[in-house]
Amino acid sequence: MNVDKAKKRIAKLVKRGNKGYPKVSIEYFGETSDSATEVVVTFTSEEGAEPQEQKMASEHDARGDETIQSVLVKIIERANAATVIENDRVSVIS
Repeated sequence: MNVDKAKKRIAKLVKRGNKGYPKVSIEYFGETSDSATEVVVTFTSEEGAEPQEQKMASEHDARGDETIQSVLVKIIERANAATVIENDRVSVIS
């Protein structure tokens, strides 16, 4: 899937807001705030359930990585997520 297409699909799902569970949360991390080299996807099936995390790493900015963005879309689709939360800022890894 084209990276722009994947990013638009994720953005559309994020704009829907909080629709309940299941929830998927996407966070970006990097050595600087300019480049995300790691992505953490958190899945919560229902309120009070233990969240499941999956981490992905990239040598380049993960926000522009076609493979990672396509995998994020697939995770959201397969989880049948009602709510998608994306923190588009890059948190600096200490």
